[in-house]
Amino acid sequence: MGVQAIHPAPLHGEEEVGPPPPPPLRRRRLSPLLLITLNSGRHVSSLRTIDSILSVFDNRTDPSPLFVESRISSSAPPPPTPRAPRIAYLVSGSKGDLDRLWRTLRALYHPLNQYVVHLDLEAPAAERLELLARVGDEPVFAKVGNVHVISKANMVTYRGPTMVANTLHACAVLLRKSKDWDWFINLSASDYPLVTQDDILHAFSSLPRNLNFVEHTSRLGWKEGQRAKPLIIDPGLYKSKKSDVLWMTQRRELPTAFQLFTGSAWVVLSREFVEYCVWGWDNLPRTLLMYYTNFISSPEGYFQTVICNVLDFATTAVNHDLHYISWDNPPKQHPHNLNINDTAKMVRSEAPFARKFKRDDPVLDKIDLDLLGRSNGSFVPGGWCAGEPLCSDVVDEPGWLKPGPGAERLQRLLKRIVWSNKFVQNQCLAWVVPSRAFMEYCVWGWDNLPRTLLMYYTNFISSPEGYFQTIICNVLDFATTAVNHNIHYISWDNPPKQHPHNLNINDMAEMWPLSRANSKGMT
Repeated sequence: MGVQAIHPAPLHGEEEVGPPPPPPLRRRRLSPLLLITLNSGRHVSSLRTIDSILSVFDNRTDPSPLFVESRISSSAPPPPTPRAPRIAYLVSGSKGDLDRLWRTLRALYHPLNQYVVHLDLEAPAAERLELLARVGDEPVFAKVGNVHVISKANMVTYRGPTMVANTLHACAVLLRKSKDWDWFINLSASDYPLVTQDDILHAFSSLPRNLNFVEHTSRLGWKEGQRAKPLIIDPGLYKSKKSDVLWMTQRRELPTAFQLFTGSAWVVLSREFVEYCVWGWDNLPRTLLMYYTNFISSPEGYFQTVICNVLDFATTAVNHDLHYISWDNPPKQHPHNLNINDTAKMVRSEAPFARKFKRDDPVLDKIDLDLLGRSNGSFVPGGWCAGEPLCSDVVDEPGWLKPGPGAERLQRLLKRIVWSNKFVQNQCLAWVVPSRAFMEYCVWGWDNLPRTLLMYYTNFISSPEGYFQTIICNVLDFATTAVNHNIHYISWDNPPKQHPHNLNINDMAEMWPLSRANSKGMT
């Protein structure tokens, strides 16, 4: 006897209800995988069955997510921690500099950075080949691949434009070798670090990546007559043997198409500014490179004049070269050679670099031991170091930094020169015509500074030469708008007297080119 389904009798007043009708057919889009699965099943034979399966998804009341991925919190992940900055170094030397260049390179090394090392054409071929061999034989350099030797050496003349050309060459190589660096620093074999690379990278992590550390001034002083007006030729441009620059009998006047600036030859440049100098999407970097071809000590003026004549970059210039250098007063051509008696002054300067040092001077051993924690020519210990002996290998994550006391010193220096009013007061912007917003501030003075300074300058001789300047440079909102030029042609004695010259028809030749240059720049 077969099994018979038994249905309960309907209650009084109820109609007998048959099987529920199938749900209405709805047009559905199925993935090819789902269609194949459904149509290949033995018990799935109709669209009704397909719809009944899909209705499980449509009509489920379980609020819990079906897929495990949905159970993961959909809140946005925390923002990534800013990566440690990377620095691209040029370390250059000449004849007899192989060993101290090698020492400086090892004291500067960090796997995150990039390095170009260059011994110029005056160095014997044996020294240049030895440098190439040392870099190739160093296991850490070989593993990381971030030390590059300029094999086709340049002739570099001291005080000549070939020094600038060599620096730009290194910049171009570094731009091509790596897209992953933030600042360029040029050093010589007679420079030495006073802090570890972990210290520098840690301290620079808090800085805007567009800052440029370029010591600069538009007050040429004695350099106007001894640097800007003489004409020289650098034999390194066309000779294969080094010789001193050639002096021409002719002299030239100061340029009127741009303003000259001077400063230190040692710079820390942002990648953005380096790209501008090398690629030059307007013509100023190339124009100035040609102008400085006949300029004595051009490394002390080229980058300063470029950055201070381009408004986009002038506001990024920090007036410091991050070096401790001991000069005579007034400065001579060369600074003092530092020795062990200068150690305390170097540390107090809080600068990350110092120069200049004699080869293997005992002070370098003291810096290694006391400031860098380095001995026996090893690398400077840092968060990247692994292996036995220490720093003979690189950890998997070399971005982990171990800053020490040097980072604290450098951060104090950066606080003084970047995170203070000194930064905006020392910018090298170039003209001054007060804007309406600034004049409203001076007249209405919604804080009390304009009135305070007005009273202060009541007892100040020649107060018109200082009142507006002092206001604008002490108010951060306006200091970044100040351009260092008064849009006037004025003829002064040198040094200036109380009054300028009265101009006459003989001054037209001087006034006319300047007025054309100024009007062209203002349009």
